[in-house]
Amino acid sequence: MGKSKEISQDLRKKIVDLPKSGSYLGAISKCLKMLEETGTKVSISTVKQVLYRHNLIGRSGRKKPLLQNRHKKARLRFATAHGDKDRTFWRNVLWSDETKIELFGHNDHRYIWRKKGEARKPKNTIPTVKHGGGSIMLWGCFAAGGTGALHKIDGNMRQENDVDKLKQHLKTSVRKLKLGRKWVFQMDNDPKHTSKVVAKWLNEVKVLEWPSQSPDLNPIEHLWAELKKCERAKRPTNLTQLHQLCREEWAKIHPTY
Repeated sequence: MGKSKEISQDLRKKIVDLPKSGSYLGAISKCLKMLEETGTKVSISTVKQVLYRHNLIGRSGRKKPLLQNRHKKARLRFATAHGDKDRTFWRNVLWSDETKIELFGHNDHRYIWRKKGEARKPKNTIPTVKHGGGSIMLWGCFAAGGTGALHKIDGNMRQENDVDKLKQHLKTSVRKLKLGRKWVFQMDNDPKHTSKVVAKWLNEVKVLEWPSQSPDLNPIEHLWAELKKCERAKRPTNLTQLHQLCREEWAKIHPTY
């Protein structure tokens, strides 16, 4: 192979602009193709060096909910209404959520080029919708004092099943975590959670007003990430093992996590 040609300033600018324009996937191959068309022969390492020198690093795009303007306004209202709440308030919130975990869980990753500190900019995130698939579905809750119940959901989630789950685990978790009398329950706005059947059962429970499309605001997402990390590391071979692993790892999560 012959000696690579020096890259002109104009070509360097085009290399840097390719990832910036949103062409994240295959950015390097696009750069090489562009350079080849100009008769400039360079190596992959040379293209990477150009990107690195401009503080562009390859990373997997972080997944975030796809937000419309109404969602953004609701999130802003939530932040404004709760921004001055003290530590005592947040220590008495019981957070809850559902998640699906694949038996060999590996959600798709998308490789992007971004600058340091720009991970959460819209152009560097991957829009998601809820429940992207999996082998078992779990409902869990936790508070500042630790983890509460972890419940495996069998079959389709219906309003009646949601009430049964809450009857079985909600107050038990509140007692276990020693929440104060003014404890608050957080859940998302899934239709089964906001149905009349569930609302009637929760009549005497203070429920935290929650903006739609906001799973990323719920700290329980960090606990789900920990479960999935353990699942990838230990790789159970069947659903029974997967469920047992999740229960064991959930119980191990320390309040200071």
